[in-house]
Amino acid sequence: MQYKIDPKSSVPLHLQAEQILRALIEEEQYQSGKNIPNEVELAEILGISRTTLRMAIHKLVFEGLLVRKKRAGTKVAPRVVSSRSNNWLSFSQEMRLRGIPIKNFELHVGWELPDEKLTSFFNIQKDTFVLKMERVRGRPEEPFVFFISYFHPSVGLTPDDDFTRPLYEVLEQEHAVVATLSKEEISATSATERIAKKLNVNVGSPILVRKRFVYDQQDQAIEYNIGYYKADSFIYTLESTR
Repeated sequence: MQYKIDPKSSVPLHLQAEQILRALIEEEQYQSGKNIPNEVELAEILGISRTTLRMAIHKLVFEGLLVRKKRAGTKVAPRVVSSRSNNWLSFSQEMRLRGIPIKNFELHVGWELPDEKLTSFFNIQKDTFVLKMERVRGRPEEPFVFFISYFHPSVGLTPDDDFTRPLYEVLEQEHAVVATLSKEEISATSATERIAKKLNVNVGSPILVRKRFVYDQQDQAIEYNIGYYKADSFIYTLESTR
């Protein structure tokens, strides 16, 4: 393998590694099912840290080009298999797909001790602080959703991260964490005084509640998210094939 990293290049190391991996997995031996070199070996060959290399690998796993299995190594994904990450979208991606411009009206980030449901979901001790993020978002003329997110301490997010960027982009590019699976619950409620104030609606107005439980490719819980939507501004569409 003659691929090399240029430490003097203006292109970040993890992006150079990603480009090399894209070329590497096109080789016949890896297309035929051979494992790509393990992280230790590949990082040594390229002269970069395992953390940097892992960011590149996670990107290709996220795109469905690579498949990682414990004790089985990393292989090129079969061309006919779709990554399950393709089955769901982030809020920003959803809105972009619908052509809806989005404005952030509020953003609050800080540490908080978890309640019982969070300790159970994240499988952590009750005295372990988790990062909590609250955001009010919507069209430029008015807000229509109030998000509350909690993150597992292991993902490495802190209040210093740039949350004006797409969340999963920050997780992937800055912390080498790839959100792979989302499980969701949809229910209805009425606006409490706090929710009504956030969304500029009357107390008691109909609200759709969307809970999202997000996992990485090792099925580790990384985010517990609750979204409160104005009922007249959110349609949830399911598409099934048989």
